[in-house]
Amino acid sequence: MLFFTSDALAEPHGYQLHTATRTFPQSPEADDLPRLLADLTEVAVDNIAALGRAWSPLGPEGSMVNGGDMTLPPTATYVGVGVSTLDSDRGRWYQVAATLRQAAAADRYMSAFNLKGQCYALLTDGTALHVDRDPDARLGDTGIRCNKTLDPDRITYHNPHANLPEQGDDETRLIWRRLIALNTTLATHLLARRPA
Repeated sequence: MLFFTSDALAEPHGYQLHTATRTFPQSPEADDLPRLLADLTEVAVDNIAALGRAWSPLGPEGSMVNGGDMTLPPTATYVGVGVSTLDSDRGRWYQVAATLRQAAAADRYMSAFNLKGQCYALLTDGTALHVDRDPDARLGDTGIRCNKTLDPDRITYHNPHANLPEQGDDETRLIWRRLIALNTTLATHLLARRPA
């Protein structure tokens, strides 16, 4: 996911969020999220080298997206990148998805809402956000962790996730490093193109 904002004075915060997406089908390339993010960074670097300031991840040449908001207002500004996956601590998504078929065979109703999922987002202001959607979480546990406060009325507090991209297991930290590299590449290119 690539996140952009544009001015929208009628909206509550004065801007509108635009999200361009790329969906990857099941494949060996898509099975390794850190490798996929590294490949996307290489694609961006190659496109920037080939097309210079004219390159946009939205295309038409060298497009990195295949869905979502692919046409933006001229004043739209890049604000970050994100990735979602159904891989979790329960296993790779295709392994976990098989449990839906097994449950159906045993006459137990289960849907995609029974699957766990995750989302990582990194914004140009340094905000790191991890959403861990767990259908079995206890009541009140949103699964949302952020390195900055999500409550605008609460400016100071102890945040156990202040260093979120450095927390978690080895693969989680590698996902963050690869997401940081992609975000840095895109932000350096796209924000330099903005008129002063």
